[in-house]
Amino acid sequence: MTWQDPVPLLRGTAWLDARGRAVRADPADLGRLPWETAQRAALPIGVRLEFTVSPGTRAVEIRYRAAVPDRSQELRDVAHCFALWEGDTCLRETIPDPAEETKVTIPLPPDGRTGPFTVHPPESQEPEILGVRAVDGTLSPAPPRPRWLVHGDSITEGWWSTRPAHAWPAVAGRALGVDAVNLGYAGSARGELSIAQQLARLPADLLTLAFGTNCWSGVPHSAPLLYETTRAFLTLVRQGHPDTPLLLLSPLLRPEAESTANALGATLAELRTAMEEAVRDLAADGDGRLDLLPGRDLIGPGHLADGLHPTDAGHARVAEAVAVAMRQAAEAAGGRALTGT
Repeated sequence: MTWQDPVPLLRGTAWLDARGRAVRADPADLGRLPWETAQRAALPIGVRLEFTVSPGTRAVEIRYRAAVPDRSQELRDVAHCFALWEGDTCLRETIPDPAEETKVTIPLPPDGRTGPFTVHPPESQEPEILGVRAVDGTLSPAPPRPRWLVHGDSITEGWWSTRPAHAWPAVAGRALGVDAVNLGYAGSARGELSIAQQLARLPADLLTLAFGTNCWSGVPHSAPLLYETTRAFLTLVRQGHPDTPLLLLSPLLRPEAESTANALGATLAELRTAMEEAVRDLAADGDGRLDLLPGRDLIGPGHLADGLHPTDAGHARVAEAVAVAMRQAAEAAGGRALTGT
């Protein structure tokens, strides 16, 4: 059996680097990014394989290179898990013996189903898919779907979700039937204008922005500064996507920050209000494809794993709200964004 080039099967991809690896920031424009953004962008968060097979195909083999989890790592097996999905159902999880370069064989349903199937690789181990092939059959790329760019911080990246497929962009992407491209950067996503320009250059049928909580702590913002930053960020994104349905999700609940002032005297509640006002003002100025989803009440304290990042149940609640909002935005645009027409 001949190994196939995996690139036509990859989904959730933004850019490929010189080696052909899926990366989440423009390799030609890394110098303008904060170091932590560039570092997180090297991880293939949300990147997956989507394919169909011929009837009777028994399995798919994936040849890959990845970091080996430390033996003392509490969730060592989970960290090296390949999950096979069909639609909104996880069919199986395959955990190979960790190795820097090896192959994994993932059995397919024995009833002749042809897919499309999705394989979520172990994101945290920086997997590089080197080749794919079918066992006793043929393998083809899944049909393309509308492309949804999602920008945010560690919450968008999926921290504290137990599997990559449980992060809210992945869950909402399945609900919407779109190709979710996860551009969440843990520790970053503070309205960096260089990122807005990169988003503007990427093809997109739908856009969601979900930053702001790191503007309270990591690099403190005042409310007026975040208001202007949000307007500038949206203005730059709009230069590349003037009519694309765009949703801004304001920061989720963060109990420690809601009424606590940061170094510039702003609480997260005040920063959230500033972002929301910026969106409303731009919409009032004529941006008819711009929508706001207030994040404060989407989840409660019981949906937070550590006071900041949602549990799987929290990610599911955020995904449901975002999917509803994005579907409404697409319908207001005539439904084109969800059909790709």
